[in-house]
Amino acid sequence: MTVSLKIFCGDGEVVRSLRIGSRLDKYRLIKKLGYGGFATVYAALDQIENRQVALKVPEEKYVADAASLEDLQREVRIMAKLEHEHIVQLKDARFIDGRFVMVFPLGVESLDSRLQRRMGRQTAVDLAQQMIAAVAFAHGNKILHRDIKPDNFILFANNHLRLTDFGLARIHRGRCDHSASGTLGYMAPEQAMGKPTFRSDVFSLGLVLYRMFAGELPAYPFEAPLPGAARVKRVLSPEYLALIRKSIEPNPTKRFRDAVAMLNAFKQIRQPLKETTRAKASPPASKRSSRRRSAA
Repeated sequence: MTVSLKIFCGDGEVVRSLRIGSRLDKYRLIKKLGYGGFATVYAALDQIENRQVALKVPEEKYVADAASLEDLQREVRIMAKLEHEHIVQLKDARFIDGRFVMVFPLGVESLDSRLQRRMGRQTAVDLAQQMIAAVAFAHGNKILHRDIKPDNFILFANNHLRLTDFGLARIHRGRCDHSASGTLGYMAPEQAMGKPTFRSDVFSLGLVLYRMFAGELPAYPFEAPLPGAARVKRVLSPEYLALIRKSIEPNPTKRFRDAVAMLNAFKQIRQPLKETTRAKASPPASKRSSRRRSAA
């Protein structure tokens, strides 16, 4: 399998295309995991440590252009300072054979992929807490992510979740104008107008939580009844419902000021799931393999 990806060095020389099975220093490419307008992500084998990793290789224009290269280096510096159990750790970042390569631990799948299958209600609550904790740590370090969505949460073994992709992230120094960057469907209204704040990340995070429990996203503007609202109401306690509702308020001043405040509110909720849901008897052991509980 050949992946056409021509990268230009600073002097304009074209570097050979990447091929699955070829090597970048100590990394042997195994397969292509995904591609976006910014970069291609590969699964690779670290042949010295004998473990699989994920390689993020930016497109040629982000390496050849000085301003874009500065953005890449900003992403590296931001991720290097965010050492947290629920944020993907940057293992390495450097030029290899003329390509700018970022190296990360290889997860099992993205949250977006996981949401295509049924999920236990308690598992969904556990993942929600991990998501909020990750964004709260970033906000506590004055980092505005600007692209919170299921694709950017990676699941590792034992449902351990980590936040990744800080390509749009910025150090937040108060309200300021940026380009309207982000992902449609998860972007806060004020972020779409180029005025993102920590409250914008809260909005996006709230939508991820809503989708996880409702099975779908609400249509904006949010008018009652919301899509999937009845399903969510049957599962979640009133306090947890209020937390999600507050996080997706169209008016940013009515949201949590940041994910730190959101996490504090989450920790005050003793029973995220309704008692009737928690009290349901487990199915007999003979049937557990064929019956899967749903968070939706």
